[in-house]
Amino acid sequence: MFVCRQMSLYTQVFRQSRNQFIRHLSSFRYEDLQVTMTKTPALKPDEKIIKFGSHFSDHMLEINWSEEKGWGVPKIKPTTSFQMHPASKVLQYASQAFEGLKAYRCVDGQIRLFRPNENCRRLKTSAQRIGLPDFDQIELLRCLKKLISIDHEWVPQSINSSLYIRPTFIGTEPTLGVNNSSMAKLFVITSPVGSYFPTALEPLSLLADPHYIRAWPGGCGSYKISSNYAPTVPIQSQALKKYGCQQMLWLFGDDHQMTEAGTMNLFIYWVNEQGEKELITPPLNSGLVLPGITRKSILELCLEWKEFKVSEKSISMKTFSEALKLGRVKEVFGAGTACVVCPVNKILYLDQELSLKIDTHNSLTQRIYKELIDIHYYRKPHHWMEDVDDEEESITDRG
Repeated sequence: MFVCRQMSLYTQVFRQSRNQFIRHLSSFRYEDLQVTMTKTPALKPDEKIIKFGSHFSDHMLEINWSEEKGWGVPKIKPTTSFQMHPASKVLQYASQAFEGLKAYRCVDGQIRLFRPNENCRRLKTSAQRIGLPDFDQIELLRCLKKLISIDHEWVPQSINSSLYIRPTFIGTEPTLGVNNSSMAKLFVITSPVGSYFPTALEPLSLLADPHYIRAWPGGCGSYKISSNYAPTVPIQSQALKKYGCQQMLWLFGDDHQMTEAGTMNLFIYWVNEQGEKELITPPLNSGLVLPGITRKSILELCLEWKEFKVSEKSISMKTFSEALKLGRVKEVFGAGTACVVCPVNKILYLDQELSLKIDTHNSLTQRIYKELIDIHYYRKPHHWMEDVDDEEESITDRG
């Protein structure tokens, strides 16, 4: 009897130790977070002239992973460069996923994040698509909140500004060979930002050129990975220099389906063939568009309003052009974390210039923008906003 009890006790201890070990391998933990404070705080930029993504706050979050040891200890430390072998997977094969979200200084003085769980979930999905390791998104969010609370003074006071947060996940194994990286690094940097476009809510023009394709079925267009972006940069530059268009309207297929507007999700507000007012955006099941958090929020808001039909469906340039000629297209706009929403007033397509009238004072675009901004800054309290509260658990400070 005594031997059996001893064996049972040993079995329980073994199982607990094994489960803790497995948990440690499968994800980093907030409880292990180490903090090193900077001794040389940077000078904060003038909020009135902040250039998007050009200034970075004092601290960053960094967590390393290896196939052999699993996840290491998460660390918050002074923002700095890190060394990387020239054969690292991220440099050779674009083994990189990233996210973009914002922290806002709200009207009650509290700092809040907009739907951060959605970003953590999407980062996991993107990482899986390119063979990077899994992690616990709740643990990442807790570490991220601690980073924001440490650099809380970097969250702008202006209601036209915010703190942009860039989680990045890269493969760092220093070997050539197209396979999953056996080493990886997850890090987060933050940057105080103003408007993404210098013109803020001023309308944009789009170049719709069917010769260039951003994504295709079965590809990676629905994941936020770096290889989706670099090939679009020279096309974007050409659109501006040659045609004066600030963004591309990405098309796909023989019927030239409208998919995305630059790096934004695309929305069209029109009167459909049945005479109904309808807001449409391209569907996610095609794999051609990114499942944007702002996109999701707009759809949910408009469904709550119940004032017009809301649909996720494809639309071709032919269908769009014919509707525009008949006066059925009311508005076109792009949406994303960086810009929130941005109206479109012109599309250059083949030999056509498709012009859209913009009502800057009484438009759905303006209404959606105001609604989201009011939520961001907590003028309208909403469950989408999550407090950045300093965690109560003890964190090692090695500064």
